[in-house]
Amino acid sequence: MPFPAAGGAAKAGAGGDGAGWRRDAETQSVSLTPWHEADWSFPQSSNGRVDIDHLVTRKMQLLVEAEQMKPAFMQRIDSHFTEFVNGLIAKSVQLESSPPAFPAACSEKDGGFKSKGSRAPPEHGKVFVARKSVLDELFEVEHIRTIYHMFIALLILFILSTLIVDFIDEGRLVLEFDLLVYAFGKSSVVFSTWLYMFLSTLTVPYGLFLLWAQGYHSSSHKTIRSAFFGGLFTIFQIFGLGVGPAYIAVAYNLPPASAFIVILEQVRLLMKGYSLIRENAPRILSFTPQKTNTIQVPKVSQYLYFLFAPTLIYRDAYPRNPTIRWSYVATKFAQVLGSLFYTYYIFVRLCIPTFRNYKENLNVRGLVLCIFNSILPGVLMLFLVFFAYLHCWLNAFAEMLRFADRMFYKDWWNSTSYAKYYRTWNVVVHDWLYYYAYKDFLWLFGKKFKAVAMLSVFTLSAIVHEYILAVCFGYFYPVLFCLFMCFGMVFNFILNDRRKGPIWNVFMWSTLFLGQGVILTLYSLEWYAYKHCPLKNPTFLDYVKPRSWTCNLKF
Repeated sequence: MPFPAAGGAAKAGAGGDGAGWRRDAETQSVSLTPWHEADWSFPQSSNGRVDIDHLVTRKMQLLVEAEQMKPAFMQRIDSHFTEFVNGLIAKSVQLESSPPAFPAACSEKDGGFKSKGSRAPPEHGKVFVARKSVLDELFEVEHIRTIYHMFIALLILFILSTLIVDFIDEGRLVLEFDLLVYAFGKSSVVFSTWLYMFLSTLTVPYGLFLLWAQGYHSSSHKTIRSAFFGGLFTIFQIFGLGVGPAYIAVAYNLPPASAFIVILEQVRLLMKGYSLIRENAPRILSFTPQKTNTIQVPKVSQYLYFLFAPTLIYRDAYPRNPTIRWSYVATKFAQVLGSLFYTYYIFVRLCIPTFRNYKENLNVRGLVLCIFNSILPGVLMLFLVFFAYLHCWLNAFAEMLRFADRMFYKDWWNSTSYAKYYRTWNVVVHDWLYYYAYKDFLWLFGKKFKAVAMLSVFTLSAIVHEYILAVCFGYFYPVLFCLFMCFGMVFNFILNDRRKGPIWNVFMWSTLFLGQGVILTLYSLEWYAYKHCPLKNPTFLDYVKPRSWTCNLKF
């Protein structure tokens, strides 16, 4: 059979640019050779057809030559990439050494924020830029996308396993989702509570700030005025938005998932309201009526956008995308729903059987077995929480709002230290803690108290996490607080950023896996203890002491 396009196909396979690779055997260098100079002639038979055997032999020779050229080719690519990176670093150094491009009114020299009564303007804090989420970039690589497909396949196997076991035990297909229905129960209470929290956060902090700002410079008692409105804002934060939703969650005995919705939204709105005041108060304090007659205060539309935007740092404007990809939004919400069912099947197939079969008092042997049996489901749920909320949920809202900065997390899975892990796991919360807790602490007390500032941030984070779990589960069992304040803080100081080797990444993953097993085991045992060992007249000590220590867990 004739091959009239054999040379053209070979030419297109190498890039179609009219040139080919030639490798010097002595210098091991690679050079481009015009295709018309290369030996691409093929022997033909007497009837003018190409000799197939010779063509196959020639093809094998080309493959061998390509493998031989690969090291030299990769070496040249690496050399060019190194030069490119060095150039970027040089330009970055030049930019850092050049004077800042901030207006003169914002400089300390000109009195923009001389005292501790005002704060550095927003451009001295977090800078928002248009960028994709890390997973969105990684999923463009086929190898990484295959890992995502593996998780989907595992979900399918979980579903089939549950259906088959139910069919064998019940003699029919059981498609009931009692656990999901229970966990998300009392939805009317959840919606009304969320609506109350949202409307109060929209009106009260903004209204108090507006009233304070409009009469601040004309007031003869600025300190008293600031203390009065600041006190009203604090009262609202503590009682109106703090105690109120927590009381509703406890009084109505909201199930776990519904309680998580209420309490997580409560914490989010508390942080949003604080950011509004913290970012805009310096404008009012540094305002000079001699220069301009108008006070710059946020518009209602700007604040409303901020309440829905996937960030906890207020800005008047954010980088915006030109269009909304509704197919992207639908895909992300579908992935959130899939993650929810994934978590359901993990509980049904891996968690509930483990603790239902635990028929002993809490002892060392049974506890160790439960912990190691809980590592796999604990890690899977860690991945699902990260993927469903930090990637899918936040990206869906960002897309609907055309919010362009999608760095809600970084490559935390590559961390070789817990210090980096805490910075990269949840960038949204980390930014708030860094600028409003850590940086403000150093701004007030000086840079020599960095260790104290870090300890304060750890303590605040641990208290909030434990508060969320205590209200949502209905009992106080400070496992997460102890892990945060003991192992987490110690690892943060010891396993710092100087640890770079891969062994430290292995250590980080090993301890993280073990921690997930401990958390899932202890909280699950306490949950079952409260369900199966109720107390008629519990005292305050009964609420503080773990009930799983004395309850005989026979389910």
